[in-house]
Amino acid sequence: FRGDEFAAALEEVAPIARRYGATSWSVQRSTDDAYQFRHMISFDSKADWELFWNGSEMQTFRAHNSGTYQAPIMYTWFAVVTEELGAATPSA
Repeated sequence: FRGDEFAAALEEVAPIARRYGATSWSVQRSTDDAYQFRHMISFDSKADWELFWNGSEMQTFRAHNSGTYQAPIMYTWFAVVTEELGAATPSA
């Protein structure tokens, strides 16, 4: 399955974001549509994200995997409005 091949490629490339200053990353796959993925990476600056996106690893990733998906990959910068990270604290 192309979806499985693409999942494996995302698993391989996702941790590389740390080399470019990513504070966290996540790859998620839909349980309803095995061909739908969400690859989220957090950076403190857009400049660091652009270095990652334009880095040799992501260029190779895009070139090698361009035939494993039909819809174009749409990576874009989002500004965080609010978030909470970490485990929830149980209430007493």
